[in-house]
Amino acid sequence: MDEDHATAGRGPLDGIRVLDVSTLFAGPLAATFLGDFGADVIKVEHPRKPDAARGHGPSKDGVNLWWKTLGRNKRTVTIDLGSPEGAALLLQLAATADVLIENFRPGTLERWGLGPDALHAANPALVIARVTAFGQIGPYSHRPGFGSLAEAMSGFAALTGQPDGPPTLPPFGLADGIAALATAYAVMVGLRAVSAGGEGQVIDMAIIEPILMLLGGQITAYDQLGAVQPRTGNRSVNNAPRNVYRTGSGDWVAVSTSSQSIAERVMRLVGREDVVTEPWFASGHLRAQHADLLDGAVAEWIGQRPTEEVVEAFETAQAAISPVYDVRGVLADPQYQAIGTVQTVDDDELGPVKMQNVLFRLSGTPGSIRWAGRRHGADSAEVLESIGVTPEQLAALRESGIV
Repeated sequence: MDEDHATAGRGPLDGIRVLDVSTLFAGPLAATFLGDFGADVIKVEHPRKPDAARGHGPSKDGVNLWWKTLGRNKRTVTIDLGSPEGAALLLQLAATADVLIENFRPGTLERWGLGPDALHAANPALVIARVTAFGQIGPYSHRPGFGSLAEAMSGFAALTGQPDGPPTLPPFGLADGIAALATAYAVMVGLRAVSAGGEGQVIDMAIIEPILMLLGGQITAYDQLGAVQPRTGNRSVNNAPRNVYRTGSGDWVAVSTSSQSIAERVMRLVGREDVVTEPWFASGHLRAQHADLLDGAVAEWIGQRPTEEVVEAFETAQAAISPVYDVRGVLADPQYQAIGTVQTVDDDELGPVKMQNVLFRLSGTPGSIRWAGRRHGADSAEVLESIGVTPEQLAALRESGIV
């Protein structure tokens, strides 16, 4: 990939260079989000120990499939950061960058001579995002940790699952994904501060925190009322009916009644207009206390009808309903197709490959998928030569295992 190709068709973050020296999911995914909108993301990996994400999930003919999405829009470079020569190379790269994202255990970069003081000496405007399970300080800061621990520690797992079942973890990197979104946002805040005349700074992103924020007002409710939210399965403590229901065709659909008007429409649709006038029906919280009655009525009505008729009736009544999809349903759904949620990318290893599109649509400066995840170290020569490493020096660095 030449430099012209790497910078062509960039989005609103054109001109921002990001060094992604993180591994697995939260840090790398944050860098992906930035690359999707035009940032020049340089993925730095160990020469002999690639990002472990390259080995996660299914592969085809030895090519990891998850990496094609996680590694998209990134140039890949190999450097042994634990060696003095490798640390010097990273400092040279940092001098040309705007952002560095890392997720080593606290103290690791400092041990290599690459802590924030050294990085800011090389580039005072650098925004450094440090993504760890527990944060840079505190009694747990040096523990190993992943998103699953954040899902447990935040209270998410305690809320998830059936009331008579165990706490449940999600089958994907939920906390990592939420932390990635928060990290990308934090990076943009840091860049805005620099553009306003400030200096570079350090972002301390603890994966245990963003997911906690998304769990709502539980802390305040406990502080003020001593209330602890229980596991309620697919039901909500804030409104009803809200559940998944099986149609007469054997499919599952989800119904939500977060607004009062939609709750009324649903109950009229299923022939239980009588409950709409009950005093308790006027409050979502009180409706939730009558979930058995409301769920039973909705489940019976839906279960007697084929899926197409159910969805059409809900749409006509302007009530909220959605099929429960697996990936096949997502790909076939006309709404996803209309907004371009899934894109096909040409890849030199797999040929045409489908993946999720960028996160949102900007009318004037849209993002794009310029290429899928590249091979380990595919761009080392191009990137290192751009900071003054000669072909002879590069050959020596490769011979010594530094790159």
